[in-house]
Amino acid sequence: MPQGQPSVVPDDGLTTRQRRNRPLVVVHTGVGKGKSTAAFGLALRAWNQGWPIGVFQFVKSAKWKVGEENALRVLGASGEGGTVDWHKMGEGWSWVQRDAQMDNEEKAREGWEQVKRDLAAQTYRLYVLDEFAYPMHWGWVDTAEVIEVLRDRPGTQHVVITGRNAPGELVDFADLVTDMSKVKHPMDAGQKGQRGIEW
Repeated sequence: MPQGQPSVVPDDGLTTRQRRNRPLVVVHTGVGKGKSTAAFGLALRAWNQGWPIGVFQFVKSAKWKVGEENALRVLGASGEGGTVDWHKMGEGWSWVQRDAQMDNEEKAREGWEQVKRDLAAQTYRLYVLDEFAYPMHWGWVDTAEVIEVLRDRPGTQHVVITGRNAPGELVDFADLVTDMSKVKHPMDAGQKGQRGIEW
């Protein structure tokens, strides 16, 4: 177990063990590459602990095949770690095409309703809400409702939310927030995405 000294010890009446094991809301936002990649890295750790994992992919196309999906599905079916369920909500792809994605708004809301049902039922120990910052940023899903649901979720369910432009209220509420900044990217020099790097 990594050791370290916290900068603040809250006066919340919890023991060190209780505080260490409390469920977290994690947000990966910013314009840099690696938000979803980092979330799937957490999913690998959760799989190793034997936790059931639910991946909810918002906005990206149901046809979009990312390498992490195949790897996590194989691992989830292996019987060696946790189970993995993968849910795809979108028909179109990406924040750059949002004007042509009216169907995605409805699918994002349906996806959020499913997440709410699974949280209430404590279906998973780790939820990866991939690209979920976008539906909140666009006003498709109410940020205040998301925060209320996450605040009141039962059990020890961890939730990771990815996507650019995470609402400030969500950032303030979350336990762990990483803002991925971009220093350089090959696409800035005209290079398209490539296998094994972008998918």
